[in-house]
Amino acid sequence: MTAPDSTTLLKWYDKNSRSLPWRTSPQERGCGINPNPYHVWLSEIMLQQTTVAAVRGYFEKFITLWPKLENLAEAEEEDLLKAWAGLGYYSRARNLHKCARELIRFHNGRFPEEEKRLLKLPGIGPYTAAAISTIAFNRHAAVVDGNVERVITRIFALTAELPKSRHQIKKYMHELTPHERPGDFAQAMMDLGATICKPRAPNCLLCPWRTKCDGYKSGIAESLPRKTPKPIKPTRHGMAFVVRRDDGSVLLRKRADKGLLAGMSEPPSTTWAETAAMDDLSLVPFKLRSTNLKWQRAKHDVKHTFTHFHLKMSVWITFLNEEPILPDGYWWSSIKMQQDEALPTVMKKALKASLNE
Repeated sequence: MTAPDSTTLLKWYDKNSRSLPWRTSPQERGCGINPNPYHVWLSEIMLQQTTVAAVRGYFEKFITLWPKLENLAEAEEEDLLKAWAGLGYYSRARNLHKCARELIRFHNGRFPEEEKRLLKLPGIGPYTAAAISTIAFNRHAAVVDGNVERVITRIFALTAELPKSRHQIKKYMHELTPHERPGDFAQAMMDLGATICKPRAPNCLLCPWRTKCDGYKSGIAESLPRKTPKPIKPTRHGMAFVVRRDDGSVLLRKRADKGLLAGMSEPPSTTWAETAAMDDLSLVPFKLRSTNLKWQRAKHDVKHTFTHFHLKMSVWITFLNEEPILPDGYWWSSIKMQQDEALPTVMKKALKASLNE
């Protein structure tokens, strides 16, 4: 087949590009306004494993709290985690902080333009390095996210299953990316995948590359890309203990600094394991067990899915109006404070379940 023309896609992008708070539009570029590398980097980190719809509000919050890279570098990690709470994959937030500080300390607050140098920074992998290099600095790079994988797979009718076909997909993207406007081309590919070449029911009749698409011609576009079946995720179990006071305050603690959800806030909880009990009150943390408390199980258990496993967690509630001496890392969080705590989504679910709603 004849490879599709990048010019055709760029013309489509000039008319149909998505308006995103971190993006410099083609019209702005045409007026000499260059992308903000800080915005590009921040948005790309946030968009890993997350949808554009979910990221918009978080991006705007971060830019309001920390308008510049140096502001982010000076922030406390705890404040960063609080602002990130609910977005998931919390190691991204910690690496974001590390990267900002490293850029200030060793790079005079400027992002390297080359992929190889970007790859040496915390939290920046091959995709993110390519995206920053080409979108922020207009350097030639093959940017391949899920949308681009889908477009390339369909255009060239690649029937090999992912992830085996990824090397070939990147090769095609490298060849397709023009040396003029490579950043706009990368974003055009993303927009084409997000708005036209969608996973289900692609709008092929509106696609600027329809006549060049082997997947469309052969009638298999919607079945692509083909993926190796994912292994079945195991289910782990655990218990959360929600201690409330009559004024609405809830007892929270900080999770360990390493491991899943490291450094985040939570109501006291047990470890999670496939064979763990969900109704063993001997697992109540000893500082709470020593008081004469009556525990009630919430009507609904919490169900949550992580990358490698499902979690089912029972939620136990009690009320405590005395003022016990709290161990380090525990505190009372008032109703007003709770919305700003660094609570991951699974722990927000636990607090909601404790209200028996």
